[in-house]
Amino acid sequence: MALHLRGTVLPDGTVRDIWTLGDRITFERPSGPADTVADGGFLLPGLVDVHTHPGSPSEDEPAFDAEVFESQVTAHRDAGTTALRFPGLLGEIPAGLREAPGLPRMVSAGKWLAWAGLSKSAPFHTVTDDLPVAAVAEAGSRDGWCKLLGDWDFEADPVPYEVLRAVTDAVHAAGGRVAVHCQSAQGVLNAARAGADSIEHGMGMPLECVDLMAGHGTAYVPTLTAFARSAPHRSRDTSRGRLWHAGHATMIRRVREAHDAGVTVLAGTDSAPFGNVATEVEHLIAAGLPAETAVGAASWTARAFLGLTALAESALADITVYDADPRREPAVLRHPRRIVLRGRVVR
Repeated sequence: MALHLRGTVLPDGTVRDIWTLGDRITFERPSGPADTVADGGFLLPGLVDVHTHPGSPSEDEPAFDAEVFESQVTAHRDAGTTALRFPGLLGEIPAGLREAPGLPRMVSAGKWLAWAGLSKSAPFHTVTDDLPVAAVAEAGSRDGWCKLLGDWDFEADPVPYEVLRAVTDAVHAAGGRVAVHCQSAQGVLNAARAGADSIEHGMGMPLECVDLMAGHGTAYVPTLTAFARSAPHRSRDTSRGRLWHAGHATMIRRVREAHDAGVTVLAGTDSAPFGNVATEVEHLIAAGLPAETAVGAASWTARAFLGLTALAESALADITVYDADPRREPAVLRHPRRIVLRGRVVR
C-alpha cells in the first residue's frame, strides 16, 4: 500500500502532500488506497552522514565485524539517517546488507589507501607504491569513490602534491572521485591544489585552500564532532599538543570562510556514537554556518553531493518527519517523529 505524508517540505518550505509508490515519491494522489503516516510537521529528505566508519568493535580495535557493522548502521537509521558514505572500511559490506530494505543507502569508498612514502601509517591502511593505479582500481570496484591518506602524523611530511595530483587526474579520467584525509596544513594544501573531490578533517587548513577548494568544486567535511571529542584529552602543555589545538581552532574558522567562498560544507561524524549526525549539525552552526545550510549539510545538500535525490517528483522515498522546523530548532533533529526509508516506515 502507498504511504501518505503531509507537512512542510524542506528546504522550500511549502506545505504539500507526498505519497510513496514503492521506493519513489509522488506529489500526485495515486488511484489506490494510501496509509497516512504523517499529518503535519516538517518533512526532510532523509539525513545523511557522509563520513562514518562502521564495523569495528571499538575505536582501539582495527578489525571488521559484520554483526557490529549491521548494529552500527542500524543506529544511524534509528536516528533518521537514511544514507551513509564510508570513506574507508576495514572490510567488505556484508552480503545482503547493502540493499536491505530496513537499512540506510550505502556509498563506499573502499579501503584506506596509503602512499608507501608516508613516514607513519596505521596497520589497517593498504600501503602501495603505485597510488594512482590502486586508487583507480578502488574507485572502479566501489561506488565511484576512493579514499586516501594525504598525511597521517600531522607533524610529519605529507604525501607530495605531485603524487596527489597524479591520483586525482587518474581517478577523474576514469570517472571516479577522490576523498582525502588531511590533518596537517601542508597535507590539506596539497589536497586542495590537487583538486580532491572532498577534504576530510582539514586540520590546520591554510587560508589559501578556501579559494582553491571553491575553484575545484572540492567539498569540505570537517568532522567537527570527532575533534570536539578529542580536544579535552589533548594536552596544551607540549608543543605537539599546542600544535593540535591550533590546528583544531583553524579548521573551525575555515568552516564559515569556506561556506562564504562557495565551498560545499558537509556533515560527517567520523566516529562513535553512531547515529549522531545531529551533533555535527550543531557543531557546524557553532562554527558559523547558517542553520539552514548546516541542516542541508546533513540532508538535501549531502544527498545531492552523493547523487541521491531530495523531495522531488519521482525522488527516492527517504523522508524524516519532525515536529518543529530544524532550521530554527536544530536540536529537533535528535527526535524524528517518523522515518520513512526506501518507501517503508521504519519508525
